[in-house]
Amino acid sequence: MRILERLQRGLERLYRIDTRLAIHDFVVDDQARRSLGVPRAPREQLLVSQSDDDLELGVFVDDAVLDNLSRHDPGQALHEANFGDFLLALEGVSHFVYVAWCASAQRQVSALELELQAEIDKYVTCLIMLGAEPDRSDVLRRRLYREFSFEHDLDPDERDRYHAANANAHRYSASLERRYVHGKRIVDMLRELRRFYRMSLPAKLDFIAGAA
Repeated sequence: MRILERLQRGLERLYRIDTRLAIHDFVVDDQARRSLGVPRAPREQLLVSQSDDDLELGVFVDDAVLDNLSRHDPGQALHEANFGDFLLALEGVSHFVYVAWCASAQRQVSALELELQAEIDKYVTCLIMLGAEPDRSDVLRRRLYREFSFEHDLDPDERDRYHAANANAHRYSASLERRYVHGKRIVDMLRELRRFYRMSLPAKLDFIAGAA
């Protein structure tokens, strides 16, 4: 559980937001998730239920993922033994933080926007943890956006959404690398990322297209 809390604090510090929520209060186990009758049961999942003005959230991260991250603490080092599970946990926390932040601002959020932000969060978080070096950025982008595969049980709409999020995050991360990482202008990059976080989805897509 501790890794999820650390990731939440890290993302909220990065984007200078405060959801005023504690993710551990929203974590559900596999039995609770099954009781909801969800159609898919991936290793990481944000569960959302909205009725009138009430929004209920649940975060599921597979116990094996959390156990592995406890044994191989990514805060000490990211490596082959923890990289994939770290990305899974980070994606779940990114979804939780973004939905909670949007809800507090009474702002609608689409599934594509959620996935796009998570893909960008993966790049930025890992880049900072790896030292924000240009050569590491290039390797990281390749691993995140080229050397991947989709889950076999995605329906066509889900596959299209993940593809769009991945492709746009790849273009944006390449732009960040070119404009900021190569010049070691990380503080300026973080300023832009905070502005980007607060944009609407159409504005984000336009910004990515212009920055590419």
